[in-house]
Amino acid sequence: MSAVDQIRETVEKNDVVLYMKGTKTMPQCGFSSRVAGVLNYMGVEYQDVNVLADDAIRQGIKDFSDWPTIPQLYVKGEFIGGCDIVTEMTLSGELDQIFADKGVSFDKDAAEKIREANA
Repeated sequence: MSAVDQIRETVEKNDVVLYMKGTKTMPQCGFSSRVAGVLNYMGVEYQDVNVLADDAIRQGIKDFSDWPTIPQLYVKGEFIGGCDIVTEMTLSGELDQIFADKGVSFDKDAAEKIREANA
């Protein structure tokens, strides 16, 4: 199975997937840490994929999304964005709306606390 096929399968089988450097419990870069921190704080269940563990996946995810950077967040098969986009969407409430629209469970109070802390 090619890296792109493996990525497609992972994105289709899991409601929320974060391709990141490191893991959700031990991120290996600040950008990955920020996105994982948001998801963890909001209580979102997600599949983390450590791109540092497999060079083919690390390049394959960039080809799959046509997006040059990592982390990359997917919700119900849809590419949402990287760190800056996820941060902006969290602060605007747009990420909450995506989760709600797609039936992904998350802690609304935690999301609100993130916005209050960054107001």
